[in-house]
Amino acid sequence: MSGYIKLFSGTSILVNRLAYILDETGIASIVKDNKESGRLAGFGTLGQSVDLLINESDYEKAKESLDFFHKEISK
Repeated sequence: MSGYIKLFSGTSILVNRLAYILDETGIASIVKDNKESGRLAGFGTLGQSVDLLINESDYEKAKESLDFFHKEISK
């Protein structure tokens, strides 16, 4: 996945919420669920195994949404 960077890692609920916020602002993202992939392969993973990836060129635009998201979840 050349050209993509990890913006956030967390639970699937948090990652999907941030993906929704980014989608509303026109930023495409990819949700990479390592837990589900591991389960399907027959082994487990530990910790926060869901990653949200965005295109590197969208990072500056995504920072504002990421700041909003962090304020939203810290309430």
